[in-house]
Amino acid sequence: MPEKQSVLFVCLGNICRSPLAEAAMRSVAEQYHLDIDIDSAGTGNWHKGEAPDERAQRTALRHGVDIGCYRARQITQNDFYKFSHIIALDRSNLETLLKQKPADSSAIVRMLLDYVPGRKGEAVADPYYGTESGFEVTWQDAMSGAQALVRTLMKA
Repeated sequence: MPEKQSVLFVCLGNICRSPLAEAAMRSVAEQYHLDIDIDSAGTGNWHKGEAPDERAQRTALRHGVDIGCYRARQITQNDFYKFSHIIALDRSNLETLLKQKPADSSAIVRMLLDYVPGRKGEAVADPYYGTESGFEVTWQDAMSGAQALVRTLMKA
């Protein structure tokens, strides 16, 4: 496992949920003055190199985080060695990650809302096919998860 705490958030395309989770985690880590490497990726490569969905960008900006410079990427085998925690945003991506995880990787692979009391097994809301208001729900899920994850990391 990497010496420094590091977190990679993973959804399907890396343009909605995982960038918002990355932004929420950066915000919470900054609030607690934590030095944590934070990134996001997708299990698929459809949006590789693209900026986050414009609705995700506007939602993050409303919460004081500019994600316009983020670029979608696909998870790599190296990520399982680079990151101490790989956090899936839903069950399907968790299953994909667990299948891809090399046997000698010590990365902890879990779902984000598993860290939130009473929400184990729940997916972060996927806003892609909905309206802008769905992105706010995703932000709230991501923020709840990020706060709970930071509390866990601070105990480690």
